[in-house]
Amino acid sequence: MEQLGLRTRIVLFFALIAFGGIAVGAVGLWLGYRQAADPEILSAFMTSFIAMSFGLLVLVAGIWLLFDENVAKPLQALSAELRARVHGGIDTAFDHNKVKYLGDLGPAAAEMARRLRRSVTQAEDVAEARTATLATEREYLLRLLSDIPFAVILVNTSHQIVLYDGQAAQLMEKEAPPRLMGSLFDYLNEDAVLSALKRLEETDRARKEIVVTSLSGQVYSGFIRRLEDDAGYNLILEPLDVEAERPMTFDFSLLDSAPGAMDEKTPLRAMPFVVFDSETTGLDPERDELVQLAGLRIVNGQIVCGEAFDTLVDPGRKIPQASFRVHGISTDMVQGAPDPVAACGDFHDFCADACLIAHNAPFDLAFLRRHAGQNGGAFDHPVLDTVLLSAIVYGMQEIHTLDALCERLGVEIVAEDRHTAMGDARATAEVFLRLLPILEAQGLSTMGDVLAAMRRHRRLLKDANV
Repeated sequence: MEQLGLRTRIVLFFALIAFGGIAVGAVGLWLGYRQAADPEILSAFMTSFIAMSFGLLVLVAGIWLLFDENVAKPLQALSAELRARVHGGIDTAFDHNKVKYLGDLGPAAAEMARRLRRSVTQAEDVAEARTATLATEREYLLRLLSDIPFAVILVNTSHQIVLYDGQAAQLMEKEAPPRLMGSLFDYLNEDAVLSALKRLEETDRARKEIVVTSLSGQVYSGFIRRLEDDAGYNLILEPLDVEAERPMTFDFSLLDSAPGAMDEKTPLRAMPFVVFDSETTGLDPERDELVQLAGLRIVNGQIVCGEAFDTLVDPGRKIPQASFRVHGISTDMVQGAPDPVAACGDFHDFCADACLIAHNAPFDLAFLRRHAGQNGGAFDHPVLDTVLLSAIVYGMQEIHTLDALCERLGVEIVAEDRHTAMGDARATAEVFLRLLPILEAQGLSTMGDVLAAMRRHRRLLKDANV
């Protein structure tokens, strides 16, 4: 049986008092009713029962409202604040007005959270000091690797990409947007790679020459090399442009990623996410159109630098002045930009194999899905909504706008980035990453757990103030 929330339990408790009182009164009146013979007395008994029942219900309801407002809601808010500080690393000021009727419980809890946060901060300072040298050595290593004139791709045993450099990114983007945790076979011919791996096993060699073809037919030559302990392999291919900028994108923890399809049993942290936002000509998804679309990827609980999608969109119509005042995008600015169908198609490629995240997701998804039939990409990804995630953590009674969430969780939005697609997408991503450990602390650690909890709060999205 699904666990009941605190406020639901309290409602049931007061309902039990009310109906229990009515039942006791009914028994007493019934005993008196049995001894009465006069019809007028019987009528008086019935009138007394109705008046007593109604009065008891009003009295209990009034006491419950006071209890809910001054005890149940503050306890729920206090619980959310403590989880945010303990598990989310939030260090915003504690609002004592919310718990002023709980006596010393609020200040005591705030002091405990403050001491715990101080201990965590001290431990983090020690760890930061000890890893400073490693960070410097890492930068030297990355500079050294960047000077090697080859495209480098590191892959785990599930053929998911763990590392790629700038040369490899140029190779990959000819086929699909480069992405950590993406399948190597979204870019290169599977048969050639698997055949080379088989030859490595048969000859018991660590490295072997390889000639591989991309999905678009481009031929690359180089080497394939097995990692120690069969943790995966890497490809070293001939360069495309030796003078190109060569940033490196990687997450070595993905070497331990378990193979298999993503489903509701998948841990949240194992899911790749695309956090996105859009700006539009208006607020009606049936009649208005996109003017900007942006997203960024989260892998293994971190925003992946360099894996971002950001484009203006030409809606094919004049952008209203009222909309321009919100997002600052004019009709002249979108001239020559992709139309909505092309932009949504490119964004669909960017979202491959990922779960989507947005703030008030139904609004943005309505614009994307309207063009799904025309660009061939159905946006049927699993979707998380930070409005509903906030309701799960903080309760339905709180305000769940993006600005309110950022303030509550200590996320800073640069003023000029607010109401830009990328600015709001990045703020939503930071909000999600701070909500993630709090959700896990509530026992919501898998995709299925969170989707089920969101379904219980769906009615919140009917409120336009999100």
